[in-house]
Amino acid sequence: MIDFKCEYGKFLSPDELEARVSGVRDFVARVQQDEFGGWVDLPINYDRDEFGRIKAAAEQINSDSDYLVCIGIGGSYLGHRAVIEALGGERGRTKIIYVGNSFSARELQRAIKQIGEADFSVNVISKSGTTTEPAIAFRIFRDLLIKKYGEQDAIRRIYVTTDANKGALHDEVAAKGYEAFVVPDNIGGRYSVLTAVGLLAIAAAGIDIDRLMDGAEEERAALISDGGKAAEYAALRNVMLEKGYNIEILANFEPGFMMLNEWWKQLFGESEGKEGKGIFPASVVYSTDLHSLGQYIQDGRRELFETFVEIENENSGVVVPAASENLDGLGYLEGRDLDDICKKVAQATREAHTLGGVPVMRVIMSNLDERSVGALLYFFEMACALSALTLGVNPFNQPGVEAYKTRMFELLGKPGYEK
Repeated sequence: MIDFKCEYGKFLSPDELEARVSGVRDFVARVQQDEFGGWVDLPINYDRDEFGRIKAAAEQINSDSDYLVCIGIGGSYLGHRAVIEALGGERGRTKIIYVGNSFSARELQRAIKQIGEADFSVNVISKSGTTTEPAIAFRIFRDLLIKKYGEQDAIRRIYVTTDANKGALHDEVAAKGYEAFVVPDNIGGRYSVLTAVGLLAIAAAGIDIDRLMDGAEEERAALISDGGKAAEYAALRNVMLEKGYNIEILANFEPGFMMLNEWWKQLFGESEGKEGKGIFPASVVYSTDLHSLGQYIQDGRRELFETFVEIENENSGVVVPAASENLDGLGYLEGRDLDDICKKVAQATREAHTLGGVPVMRVIMSNLDERSVGALLYFFEMACALSALTLGVNPFNQPGVEAYKTRMFELLGKPGYEK
């Protein structure tokens, strides 16, 4: 399970904290009953037949493909990329390439060049099938598959994750016979990593999706009655906002968590940033960013707080070796595990930033494995939904996302969008 800690004494008494958390707990049932709350019971209520098909498809991809090209944007790719990279990357033959998340021709060309003459398959992930960036990428890579393998063999290398009943991709699946998986109607994109949206790529990367779901199930059991530690985190986030801290920085010490940061930013940014409200989500990876943004965080404007994601029980076995001469001054670290050193650096950073006027909270994973990552995903999803409801906004819509698209379609001349 995920632990959460915060030195809140500067802001609240224990009784005041309990009152705030109690108010947040009232929203747990509301989240569970929401039409887009399907993710709440997902760890115990997922489609076992589809889950088996996902694992079978992943085995097929591993047997015939050096690359799986994942085509999607936002919640259709951030979650599974976050999981794969947090757990150290692909573990077998198949490497994952991500396209369709920008309009960059250079990124597409780079992906095509990387594949070269190797064998590849495609997983296109889009509920509507008409989102512009992935739709363009799918056209390009579908054509590449057909040119390389012929139309019938290309069909066997296309895996579609889309709406079960309608949409452009649904209709193409019906016409072509692609292997298809479902984007659930009751789970929005940024909450969908533990559905087929995320699980096919994760399984194809060689990661144990059973253990990932087990971790999410354990965390659900810990949170489902009253929100648990997630309710405490949600309550304190809103206390920070009331005190004038309107920027939250997610901080960790693992470079492999960079995409986890990006997933978290979408989760909280799209869920809370509406009606002129919300905490702005930002992120850092330490110790790298201690040598860049660290100066601002330590001494800049006091409008931000930090949430550290930490791993409690890691012990890498990588130690600082002894040297015959202590020219670099590291003699005092000889024989010490690098994970132990990292924990001390994290403690020093938390304490320095606290003394500098930055409130610090801690989200603590027991280990860095599939179960803990599954638990972490569920923890943040529940905390985000509760935090948004506490703020007074709908956690599951994103009305502002369409604004740029309308103007984009006008400029590109899409029929029906004439100025």
